[in-house]
Amino acid sequence: MKSLGNILITGGASGLGAATVEAVSRYGGTPLVLDKAAPEADVAHARADLADRASAEDAVRELVEGTGGRLDAVFTAAGVDSCGALDSVSAADWERVVGVNLLGTVAVVRRALPYLLASEGTVVTCSSTLGLKAVPDATAYCASKAGVLGFSRSLAAETAGRVAVTTLVPGGMHTSFFEGRDEQYKPPADAKLNRPEDVAETVVFALRQPPGCEVREMVVCSSEESSWP
Repeated sequence: MKSLGNILITGGASGLGAATVEAVSRYGGTPLVLDKAAPEADVAHARADLADRASAEDAVRELVEGTGGRLDAVFTAAGVDSCGALDSVSAADWERVVGVNLLGTVAVVRRALPYLLASEGTVVTCSSTLGLKAVPDATAYCASKAGVLGFSRSLAAETAGRVAVTTLVPGGMHTSFFEGRDEQYKPPADAKLNRPEDVAETVVFALRQPPGCEVREMVVCSSEESSWP
């Protein structure tokens, strides 16, 4: 297993991103957090809105150049949702989901790519089981996460032998992701969901693969996940 080095984590202030920050630190890596909010962990971070391409790109440059100009990996954990039927979700809210989840992922990876090519690094993107299995009242989320999967597969082919690319496909987790929703869009109290700390371990597993060995895609979910298969 290779050492981790400098790992840029979007959405690193909460949920799976924050759990991955802790895991990377525990395994001897250096997490660099890009998020709208400041992380609780004492790590290098930059605040940016991933729906704003210029802001996201500037934050990547600031973080990498501020830590010596080397970047070994990127994990794009940041994600948002806006639940509801297509004709009930405003166009602005719908497009923001795609802007953060898909276009924000692309912006960060694009800006980080020169650094990753130099280090022969790794990209781990975050899709979702709902990028594979569609459900009602989630057109924006499903479209964005399916887009992440397609983007990642194409990127893996494009950078083969130069940058490793893994797509994480997680199921539901016990995070704040579901807060603020109408009750009908929240998991029931007895829902079987994964702990983000456990999913973060799988991210580190992908990041630590030796050169030339890549985990292309990982579906990581509760054994009773309703959205898989």
